[in-house]
Amino acid sequence: MIEALADPFSNGLGQRALVEVLVLGAACGPLGVWLVLYRQAYAAESIAHGALPMVVLAALAGVPLVLGAAAGALVAVTAVSIAGRVRGVGRDAAVAVTVTMLFGAGALLALAPAAPPRLEELLFGDPLGVSTAEVAVSAAIATAVLVGLARNHRRLAVAAFDPLSARSLGVDPRSVEPLLLALLALTVLVALQALGNLLVVALLIAPGAAALRVTARLEPALGLAAAIGVSSGVGGLYLSHYLELAAGAAIALVARGSVLAGSVIRARIPAVA
Repeated sequence: MIEALADPFSNGLGQRALVEVLVLGAACGPLGVWLVLYRQAYAAESIAHGALPMVVLAALAGVPLVLGAAAGALVAVTAVSIAGRVRGVGRDAAVAVTVTMLFGAGALLALAPAAPPRLEELLFGDPLGVSTAEVAVSAAIATAVLVGLARNHRRLAVAAFDPLSARSLGVDPRSVEPLLLALLALTVLVALQALGNLLVVALLIAPGAAALRVTARLEPALGLAAAIGVSSGVGGLYLSHYLELAAGAAIALVARGSVLAGSVIRARIPAVA
């Protein structure tokens, strides 16, 4: 039994993948709670998909994908922020048009003759393919995201739950969304290399949504979301190993299942705290 549990992580590939999903889950879970509370789930998807052109360009140029992801996240955040301020057009419509344009540009670049043969990893990720250096970068950025969330916990909570009194409490609500988008961009930067452009949103949103289905209290929700994020990553790796599924897709599937589980728990225990 013990050997069966340890088998997926018995070599370097599995061990690096394990560390990668641990740091990703720990960062994505709590951030996802804030994204759900601030109704920024669509922004998460937009930034992830909007980063595709720069990620493909990095692959074509042969430079580290993390650099392309960083540039792509910056471009996507800027585009989403500008699109959201366009007057006369609904925010969602403006963001949708902008992100579709960016994603379409990335798809065209991906179809170029010089596109790398393993381009599908940019779309669906490959946690088993991360290097030691990439794991170290992921851990550093994930730590920065968690520190950012911890240091701004009061500001985020006040603006989310008492926006009308926020100014009197020393919090400018207008400063919260840029902060959240910046932390989101950093997290997308980390998660893209493991989960890819299309699947990263699952780990960003599902654990937070599942936690908020189980408890309405903020601090327990943040801790539970981190636990669900980590469990989704580890569970996905086991599922991938024993059922021979793509690791990124398996992680996304387990994360999505956590939302269903949270709904079942909420339905059975309506008054859960």
